[in-house]
Amino acid sequence: MSRRALLPSTFPSTFPSAFPGALPFALPFTLPVSPVAATLLAALVALTATYGQAWAQDSHAGHEHPMRHEQDDRGDVQTQNEGQGKTQPATPPEMRDPHAYSDGYVLGRGAYALGEQRQLHLADEHNFGGLRFDNLEYVNARESDGAHYDMQAWFGRTYDRFLLKAEGDVARGRLHDSRTELLWAHAVASYWDIQSGVRHDYGNDNGNRTWLAFGVQGLAPYWFHVDATAYLSGGGRAALRLEADYDLLLTQKLILQPRVEGNFYSKSEPERGIGKGLADASAGMRLRYELSRQFAPYIGVEWKRKFSHTASLAEAAGERVSDTRWVAGVRFWF
Repeated sequence: MSRRALLPSTFPSTFPSAFPGALPFALPFTLPVSPVAATLLAALVALTATYGQAWAQDSHAGHEHPMRHEQDDRGDVQTQNEGQGKTQPATPPEMRDPHAYSDGYVLGRGAYALGEQRQLHLADEHNFGGLRFDNLEYVNARESDGAHYDMQAWFGRTYDRFLLKAEGDVARGRLHDSRTELLWAHAVASYWDIQSGVRHDYGNDNGNRTWLAFGVQGLAPYWFHVDATAYLSGGGRAALRLEADYDLLLTQKLILQPRVEGNFYSKSEPERGIGKGLADASAGMRLRYELSRQFAPYIGVEWKRKFSHTASLAEAAGERVSDTRWVAGVRFWF
């Protein structure tokens, strides 16, 4: 008999019984392979089935386990794998202790304790004050020369402060017209304050009067400075004052400032030369040169005009309805 005849020409369908767990079923056919190939094939099938079952039992196979930190007795942090229960090495003991140089002292206790009172205060918790003269100028007009001032002073914090506004004209040694306001200002937005308080008018021309004041002041879009205030007084009188200006930078130090202002009244007061509606308005330009951010001399021109019934009262009294004024002065703050 030849050697080839000793080898089976077919692989029996019952070979899984020789390798338990290799296949869960019997093959319905026979494979014409050699005994060596059949042995290798059966071993490969058994190996795949065995490890496939082990991987299927591990629900976290192929995924990174979540990490958690535990604190040991020395305060070092240990990292433990929740899935495998393995703990990474703790912080080496030779590393520097962050508390080793405090010599046992802690904040709030001991010989160097600062006490319960806060030592650190932020900028918006401090009181600050300031004074700014927007206009302190000599005025050359057709009828007479004089002086004009327009200033603001404030004291308080970032969100709440007391504000003093004052504006007036002086001519021939007399205070012809002045407006003084004492207000409380509260910040309601990044660039806006609401204001409330009292206003007092004084002057030889228009007499004295006290008003309640409510207004808003701030920086409008496109860098327009806006100041709008409404006033209430006895006898149902009301007034509204609007002011706006803009800084046009010709250079970093040479600045042209256009400015407009208008005054409105709800009732006519002939004895004070005030008519109902738009009483007067002014528009002007001032060119200043900032020697520093806090001090700037300037020159300019301003046009003033009275309107409506106020103009009629001025004409009846022999006064001019409109006027052109040349000004020169300084703007400073500290």
